[in-house]
This record gives sequence, structure tokens and C-alpha cells, in this order.
Amino acid sequence: MPELPEVETVARGLRPVIVGRRIVSVALGKTDFMDDPAAIEEQLPGRRIEAVERYGKFLLLRLSAANGDGAPAALMVHLGMTGHLAAQAAARPWAKHTHACFTLDDGRELRYTDPRRFGRMAFFTEAALAAEVAPLGADPLEVGEAEFCERMRSRGARIKALLLDQRVLRGVGNIYADESLWRARIHPAQTGARLTRQQAAALRRALREILLRAIALRGSSISDYLDAEGRQGEYQRRHRAYGREGKPCPRCKAAIRRIVVAGRSSFFCPRCQRAPAVAKRKH
Repeated sequence: MPELPEVETVARGLRPVIVGRRIVSVALGKTDFMDDPAAIEEQLPGRRIEAVERYGKFLLLRLSAANGDGAPAALMVHLGMTGHLAAQAAARPWAKHTHACFTLDDGRELRYTDPRRFGRMAFFTEAALAAEVAPLGADPLEVGEAEFCERMRSRGARIKALLLDQRVLRGVGNIYADESLWRARIHPAQTGARLTRQQAAALRRALREILLRAIALRGSSISDYLDAEGRQGEYQRRHRAYGREGKPCPRCKAAIRRIVVAGRSSFFCPRCQRAPAVAKRKH
């Protein structure tokens, strides 16, 4: 499932192509992943795409008022596991599993394809969007050290669970949680409340560095992810822990292990990331 670097990469790829374009018409296929298909069909035509933003794991297409009437709005898109959003020439045949097509005023079409339809698409007014995203936590690329440490160290949950909790930090998923914990030498089963301030600060630095590097390399393509131009990411070649069970740790050469934390596979080095006492008894 695309995480912050992948969604940011798609947003950056779309901006120079669709910002400033007006949506002329909407055609929908299967709509079971859309909150209100009728609102998308009725509300988008006539609106100009003012900006393309990433908010956590969501893409936000900021839209102008419709034909000068009403208020600004937004189209929220979650790519799920297999979603892809890209602008294409209208003459190009529709790919299989194309479920939304937005015709733009320059003749191109913004198309959303998703074989498994685990994503989400929804139209929001500004006020409704603010209420929708209010429960989400801080952006890991924007949060300051003091706030990050407070968010991590004030909770008794395991640190891997905290990194994945979108109410704590928005945008981090399994890949970059494991990679940042490996970089910071913190065991995924360590509880947030038992982190020292120095450990929490080190985790913030590691997470930020890894996310920025992953964005520079257009994210990680594990299975289906492609950027807005249809290219795979390259950061999967730099993974040090995620998905490397049994392979040597790049730092100490111990075999990477896998355990389940917060219901998710967690990859770590048993030598570099020492288990807390409780985790040692369990594993």
C-alpha cells in the first residue's frame, strides 16, 4: 500500500500536468470505493484544479468553485493497494480496471485505475474536508522534535504501532516504520513510554531522512506501485530491514528477523535492535 513517499511522488508528478486545468466532464466505471459517486459526477465538471497536495497517505485535488458559484472543494483519493492516477491522451485506449475518467480542458484525461478497488475516492467541501482530516496526526516531515518526542513518549503502545497509527503520525506505513526503526536501532516492540528523549529524537531524524531519500528515489515499488508517469520507484533497492528476513543486517551481518507487532510483520536486526525485557520473554 503506498505510503508517504509514494503518494508524495504521485502528487509531484501530477502537479505540472494538471494544475490549472479545468474538468470538463466525468465518466465513472465501478464505484464501490467512492463515498458518493453522484457527487463526483455532478460537482466536479466546471471546476479548475487549483493544487495537488499530499495529506498523509491521501492525494488531495484542490478544486475551484464551480463556474464561479459555490465554494472551493476537493477530491480526496486514496490509492489503496493497486490504485494509479495519471493524465493520459484521450486517444489512448482505456486500461483495464479504469474506474474514473476526468476529461480536462486541454483534451487530456485524468484516469484512475485500480484492479482491486481497495482505495477510496470522495468529494468534499472545504468544511467537510477539514472535519474529515481532523483526526489525523502530525506530518512526519513537518513535526518538530519536541512534538514528535511527546507523541511517542507519552503513550504506552509499542513504537511500531505508534508509527503506524495515523492519529499519531499521518503517512507512515509498514515499510518506512521498519526502515526508520532499524536506522535508529530501536526494537519494534519497545514501548513509546520507555524511549529516552535521545532515542525519540534519533527516531525522528531517521524517519525524516529515510522519507526524504525515498521521495528522491520515487518511493518503493514492492508489487503494484507506479508513479504518475507509470515508472516504478527505486527505494526498494535501499531497504535495510523491511522484507529481508534471513538476510544479513547491512550493519552487523546478523540475520534479519521477522515478528508480528500490531498485527503487522516487522523486520528487525536482533543484534542492532535489542529487544526490551518483555519482548525477550515472548520471542
